[in-house]
Amino acid sequence: MPSPSAAPALGFAHKLALSAVAASVAETATFPLDLLKTRLQLAGQQQQAAAAAAALKPRPPGLLSVAVGVVRTEGFLGLYAGLAPAVLRHLPYTGIRVLTFEQLRGLAQQQLGVEPGAPLPLPVSLAIGLTAGGLGQLVAVPADLVKVRIQADGRLVAAGLQAAPRYRGMLHALRTITAQHGMAGLWRGSLPAVQRAALVNLGELSTYYAAKRTVLSSGVTVVSTPADVIKTRLMNQDPAAPLYRGALHCFSATLRAEGLRGLYAGFWPTWARLGPWQLTFWVTYNSCEKQAAWQAFDFAPL
Repeated sequence: MPSPSAAPALGFAHKLALSAVAASVAETATFPLDLLKTRLQLAGQQQQAAAAAAALKPRPPGLLSVAVGVVRTEGFLGLYAGLAPAVLRHLPYTGIRVLTFEQLRGLAQQQLGVEPGAPLPLPVSLAIGLTAGGLGQLVAVPADLVKVRIQADGRLVAAGLQAAPRYRGMLHALRTITAQHGMAGLWRGSLPAVQRAALVNLGELSTYYAAKRTVLSSGVTVVSTPADVIKTRLMNQDPAAPLYRGALHCFSATLRAEGLRGLYAGFWPTWARLGPWQLTFWVTYNSCEKQAAWQAFDFAPL
């Protein structure tokens, strides 16, 4: 009888499918926190315009008030607005970042003469995580943009700024954005999005593979949150009447109007979500990976 260590390594396509399944489970389980994070990040953007007209300093809403407002005006399912594009985003994003990290890690081990399974030097591991995360997000930006806009629609309708949601669903959003702004419009806000993903994966993947545990450094969250705020605001603004000229202008305008706190809008739901997301993803991924490897022998482990 073969031992567990004798189980064959899974192929690239198989691992890509497993990562997509695991990411979908993790995203669904923690999605309400992501929606609340996005609403908090966009609330300050809306208040900037109103406060500028009245010469007032924007007052950021609290997490609890936003959560209660969503449930009251949109119902419980309002907490899951944008789930479909969020899951779609993780199909390329998570698969590419995880498998790119594994491939680059294997190549680095060969070049440096490091035994398979042995840890790489920390700078090398961090650089690989940075590259893998940025590449995965670059491919996934269109789905991320659609997710942000669908998440924002409920807030705009509830505030009386829109009579109805801009999009009927994910496919309608993709068609509409492409028709109005071309293919390039699907990559609006891609620079801060890639920067944020690169920073997150710099800590996440290198930490996980170095220690085989699902613990994220809170420091990575602190560093990546401003890029996430800028990414969300650039993706959601109307290209016909943009509030920001680019990432640097968004950064300076937010800092000037809302202070440092504005750059960390949505920090707490972001921080609270990372741990459960990673735990759910890696437990699901490893469980599926082991099960798939055993099925290669046509029986399950005892």
